[in-house]
Formats: sequence, structure tokens, C-alpha cells
Amino acid sequence: MDLLAGIGGFGVSLWGYLIPFLFVLTVVVFFHELGHFLVARMCGVKVDVFSIGFGREILGRTDKYGTRWKLGWVPLGGYVKFEGDNNAASTPDRAHLAQVPEDQRAGLFHFKPLYQRAAVVAAGPIANFILATVIFAGIFTIVGQGTATPLIDIVQPGSAAAEAGFKSGDLVTSIDGSAIDSFEEMQRIVSTSADVPLTFGLKRAGGEVTVVATPRLKEVTDRFGNVHRIGLLGIQRDASDGSYKVVKTNPLTGLWLGAKETWFIVARTIDYLGGIIVGKEDSSQLGGPLRIAEVSGQVASIGFGALLNLTAVLSVSIGLLNLFPVPMLDGGHLLYYAVEAVRGRPMGERAQEFGFRIGLALVMMLMVFATWNDLVHLFS
Repeated sequence: MDLLAGIGGFGVSLWGYLIPFLFVLTVVVFFHELGHFLVARMCGVKVDVFSIGFGREILGRTDKYGTRWKLGWVPLGGYVKFEGDNNAASTPDRAHLAQVPEDQRAGLFHFKPLYQRAAVVAAGPIANFILATVIFAGIFTIVGQGTATPLIDIVQPGSAAAEAGFKSGDLVTSIDGSAIDSFEEMQRIVSTSADVPLTFGLKRAGGEVTVVATPRLKEVTDRFGNVHRIGLLGIQRDASDGSYKVVKTNPLTGLWLGAKETWFIVARTIDYLGGIIVGKEDSSQLGGPLRIAEVSGQVASIGFGALLNLTAVLSVSIGLLNLFPVPMLDGGHLLYYAVEAVRGRPMGERAQEFGFRIGLALVMMLMVFATWNDLVHLFS
């Protein structure tokens, strides 16, 4: 009976992770590829395939323009394949392209003007950023955002805040010259600024003072047992005074806040990756499909709104990742186009092929590294 119960529990757990994971990844990938597709259609490019997933086709249909819309067996990405592409990475089929008559080249991506090719490639990541902004805006408008005044009620003895001179009753008005409107806003800045000196503007006993404090890097465990390395000052807010409230915004303000949220994630991700390069950040925090599946299941248990928020965060990450100047990714294509714009002609065939091989190797190395981190995390 215990064995059967264990198998049944594993099945429930598997579906509890798999369904949210497929939802999040499918939405993000679909809008990424939709960005490529729509701009390609606007530029008159013939699209052969619009695929969600790789490998053998599960189901599909062909529209009146000749595009095959399909689902693949492996739901770990997707692609848009243009006529004249050699593969899903849009490397040109040079043998085929060389045989296309001049009067039939108008609908082929690789014969389009440079600005149109660049627009088609950039449209995928841009679509991810737009999707994230709209999701965040919807959350701010429909659900609202919890907020409390940035008042400090408790300063923990021996903490970074105590050493810096914070006192109970201080009201934080700014950090590094930027206005602070809520305790949550202050928390987020502090948590992402471990070992970085921050200048706090405070209101204290009717006057204004300035305090410089450096958040300490600490490991904290969330409700699901995941360990996070964040910056902490050692201050607390008592929201029992009724100052905590959920604020809903109008749609226009929501879009503005959604754009700010998207930019915050972009900036934080770049800072984190830069920190890995200089040895400041822990590379074990990088995760792959298994980690995304695990987090998707955990977040889904909180509610659909939380799952949508995760979708927005992942959309920003996928959009940014694809902009990295690595051949095989959108950013690699844009790099080639930048070189073409400077030289006045495309890079040589051998140089492009070499770049794509290097790009493939880098992408595979990243996938292996991320998957290894996932396995270490799951079995630790």
C-alpha cells in the first residue's frame, strides 16, 4: 500500500509541476515566436513553419498563406522557419537560395533589406518584453499591489542597520537619491544590493538625516524550502497599524508600472550575470528547465495570479537571453547584421558558419551547466 501511495503521490506531484510548467513556457515561447511571425508577415516574408516545441509533430494545420502551425513532442522552445532557412535557427540554405530566380526573391527573408531582417529578428525579444509589461500592468490594475509606508519599527541589534545608525521610528524617504514610496520598494532595493553601500535619506523627529548602510549577504529559505542569497539590513515593519493596503491602479499607470517592473528585472539580471563573471554572485542560482518546472509548480500552488507573475518574469528573462550576441540566438543574428551594416556587405559564408558552430557550443554548454545545477538542487 505504501508503494502504491508513493507512486500515486509522485503522479500527483508530477502533474502539479508539469501543467504549470507547460503553461508558462508555452505562453512565453508563443509570444516570442509570434513577434517574429507578425513582423515577418508585415515585411512580406514567406513563413513555412510556426512551431511550438521541437521534434516530431503532434498536431498541426496549414493556413491559407502556406504556413504550417504545429506542436512538437519536445515542449522546450519553438521556432519560426522562413522559406530559404536551412534549419530552425534561421541559418540560410545557400544552395537553395542560389537557385531562386530574381523575380521570386521578394518573399524570402534572406533577400530582404537589412533593416527588415533586423526588425524581424528583434521582434521576438521585444514581444517578450511587451508581454511582461502587459501582464504586470494587468496585475497592478486588476489585483493591485500591496504597500506599506517605509517606516522602520524594529532595528535588530548587531545588524547592518544598527551599526549604520538606523533608529525605530525612522521614515525612509530616499535611497541613493531616488524617492522611496513604500517599504516593499525599499526591501527590493536592499535585497538586490548585498555588500553595496546605500545612502538612505530619513525623516527623524521632524528633521532629515542621511545614513549610509551596507546590506549583508544572507541566505534565507522561502516557504517551499528554496534557499536564496539576498541582502539584509536587519529592519522590520509592523503593519498592524493599518498602514498596509492593496492599491489598484488605472490601466495607463499600470502600463507605466509594468514597464518599470520589466526594466527592473532586465537591470537586475544584467547585474547578476556581471556579478557571476567577477565572482561576486553564486552561479549555482542559474537554473534550467527542471528548476523552472519546480518553481512553476510551487508558484501555481499560491494562485493563478502568482503563476502569471512568474510568466512575466520568465518572459523578460527569455527576451533578454535571446538578445545576447551569441550566434544561434537572436542577438547573434543582430550582431551579424551590425557587421553587415558597417562593412556594406554580409559576413563571409565560412565566418558565419564558424560563428554558428561556436554559438551552438556555447548554448549547449549553458544548457548542460543549468541542468547540472537543477539536478544538484533537486537531489541536495
